[in-house]
Order: sequence, then structure tokens, then C-alpha cells
Amino acid sequence: MPRLGRAGKRRRWSGPGPDDRDPQTLGRVVSRVALDRGWSPRLTDATVLGRWPQLVGDDVADHCTPISLRDGELVLQAESTAWATQLRMLQRQLLVRLAGAVGKDVVRRIRVVGPSGPTWKHGPRTVRGRGPRDTYG
Repeated sequence: MPRLGRAGKRRRWSGPGPDDRDPQTLGRVVSRVALDRGWSPRLTDATVLGRWPQLVGDDVADHCTPISLRDGELVLQAESTAWATQLRMLQRQLLVRLAGAVGKDVVRRIRVVGPSGPTWKHGPRTVRGRGPRDTYG
């Protein structure tokens, strides 16, 4: 029960017990602001992308890159088609490892894409057609 002063108002100092007006750590303040503003899901998504080597291990992280995480779908780009096949076989283990590290419903499925080929488009204007491959023979 709060102590009342002379005029019947609550006193302004916090006393010996913890109070919301006491100095707070930066992490606690930031997490409270993120929760109040609805940023927590996006911060969790950023944690997956930012801590990728620690979450999946150096061997897997050396051969694939996380591209995006939206609505529970993590898109990975493999460095080769062989690693894309390997990552598709490791999907269940990766999902279990990610669920243990960042939460159960953060990553619900993984989509693996292979390496992207070279592009022949250099500049704002392009010509329709097959491009320089037409002259190869």
C-alpha cells in the first residue's frame, strides 16, 4: 500500500523496493519499446538472418546464404546445385535447430533456391531476345 503524504498524494520517491521509475538497463528498455510498438517479430526475423552461422553451424553457413524470412518462410540461396539438394535433405534438422534457438513458429518452412546465373543486362535499356547467346553459333 503506498504511503500518502500530508496532502493525501502519493510520494514521489521509489523507496527501498524496485519501481518503474528506477534506472533500467538499456536492453530492458529496448525490449519494452519493441514489444509496445509491435517490432518483436521483425527483430526475431533479423536475429535469424544476423546470427545465421551460429544457428546452423559454419559448414552449412559457408555454402548457403539466407535471403529473406517472411511469414515463417525462410529462403536460402545455395552456392551450387549440389548444396541446394543437400539443404533440401537437411530441412527437417535445420527447422528443429532453428526452433530450439529462436522459437517454434519463427521459421515454419524453408525454401531452397540454387545459384543464380550471370545476367547479360548491363544498364537501363535492354533489347528483347536471347541477347549475346545468339552469336555463339
